[in-house]
Amino acid sequence: MKAKYLLAVAASAVLLTACGKQSTDTAQANQAPAAEQGAEEKVLNFYNWADYIPENMIADFEKETGIKVNYQTFESNEMLNAKLVAGNSGYDLVVPGSVFAKAQIEAGLLRKLDKEQIPNYKNLDPAIMAKLGKVDPNNEYLVPWGWSYVTVAINKDAVEKALAGTAMPDNAWDLVFNPSYTSKLKSCGIAYLDTPSEILPSAMRYIGKPPYSTDVADYKAAGEMLAKVRSDVRIFSSTMIDDLSSGRACAAIGWAGDINIARTRAVENNSGIKIEALVPSTGAILFFDNLAIPKDAKHPGNAQKFIDYFLQPKVSASLTNAMTYPVANMHAKEHVTPELANDKSTFLDADSMAKMVEPEGFSKEAREAMNNVFTEFKKGR
Repeated sequence: MKAKYLLAVAASAVLLTACGKQSTDTAQANQAPAAEQGAEEKVLNFYNWADYIPENMIADFEKETGIKVNYQTFESNEMLNAKLVAGNSGYDLVVPGSVFAKAQIEAGLLRKLDKEQIPNYKNLDPAIMAKLGKVDPNNEYLVPWGWSYVTVAINKDAVEKALAGTAMPDNAWDLVFNPSYTSKLKSCGIAYLDTPSEILPSAMRYIGKPPYSTDVADYKAAGEMLAKVRSDVRIFSSTMIDDLSSGRACAAIGWAGDINIARTRAVENNSGIKIEALVPSTGAILFFDNLAIPKDAKHPGNAQKFIDYFLQPKVSASLTNAMTYPVANMHAKEHVTPELANDKSTFLDADSMAKMVEPEGFSKEAREAMNNVFTEFKKGR
């Protein structure tokens, strides 16, 4: 089960100090001779989000390759980012979120992939990889692990009851951003992700502003809109899974993958709660969690062997089957359970995918404005 605590803010200030080292460090980090990789000891130090890997994947990789995996986990992008900035993290393979990865690439903290050492790279869907283009131009550093989008979740029966005859809106975002709806749904619980980098881009897009705007005024405008619904928002949470599956919240802003986990949990608990991840007609913000190799990795060859192993269609599919998050492997879907393969909120159709907004990064000024606006919003000011 994946209860991933995605970042609350964009890259930490200390990352900015590393940006000046980009040209020299990146060049050095990306020139690892094949002979050097061939001499690696059979060890892989892997640093991943908590609860974000199928049960047998590591054991199966170790059995197939003879490479011993030392596996550790983190719960925020800040934790990972701090280790990368400090250097000598000891990790060979990490899983940064896309918004952080852009700044890490620009700062020279990650190593370019040697795609010749990853023959299964050919299985990646070009359309999905294009969505990463603003974060990783030419797809030189990142391979998607899991991806999803920020959207609106509902407890179908509770929402219908709370709306008391009012029709569902054409735009799903109205349920959590429009006082005409939030004033009714507050009776059964509205929950927001406790992460400004997820809430503010969605809020700004709702009011017609660029979701990754560099204009501080756009963040303030989003804050003014959010202030109108603040009294209706009951819960701020790092993940919506428990809030939805227990019935504490009937409407929420969350990651589609976690919403579907909550749906599965509610079914397993025989709670009778019917949870749905809505696919907004106006689109939503995509995010990617990515396999990446730190510039100072001691075993980059082994990291690339794991990436290649993961890109086997059946292995990629195992992540979707276990976590409900789709992968970028275009041949994996045929190995996904029928229930998930046919779920339109998991595997988006072409029209819905075209409306999704690809991830970008935040400028320093935008990060500060975003965090300030979100802090004031939570305080009810």
